[in-house]
Amino acid sequence: MVVGFNHNIRYKGELFHVQTEDSGKANPHIITLLYRGGTILASAKTSYADIIKTDQLELVVESIMKEQHKEMMRRLKNGEFDARIFPGGAPAPEPAPSTEEPAPEKQSPPAPQAPRPEPAPAAKAASPASPANRSLDEVILDYLITGEDK
Repeated sequence: MVVGFNHNIRYKGELFHVQTEDSGKANPHIITLLYRGGTILASAKTSYADIIKTDQLELVVESIMKEQHKEMMRRLKNGEFDARIFPGGAPAPEPAPSTEEPAPEKQSPPAPQAPRPEPAPAAKAASPASPANRSLDEVILDYLITGEDK
């Protein structure tokens, strides 16, 4: 019997936790909770009292649990909770570190330098949606939600 599922998910720079549990035959319901920093942001509860006498109940309950768990992750990723999570708007992405060096205070003539070799042509930049530009958390979350490797 599967007791529950737990996943930590990074979404818009914040860490969230999704937890799904089965309360057992004595209290036949499945509950999924979405947390951020120990605070419950959303919950989903499904009763299975109406199917308690089903053959292979454990397999049926596990299937319901998986789907409910995935659905909570989909809802998070689709932005359904953004207004509650980020009341002032989503946090701005952190700026990329600057590669420019600060200008010296006084300009002096440049020292002679040996000629530099021509740089190799740059490879095509990956599109923002490509796996090369996605974090591992995003790739795993997409796989868990869709079951597809993108």
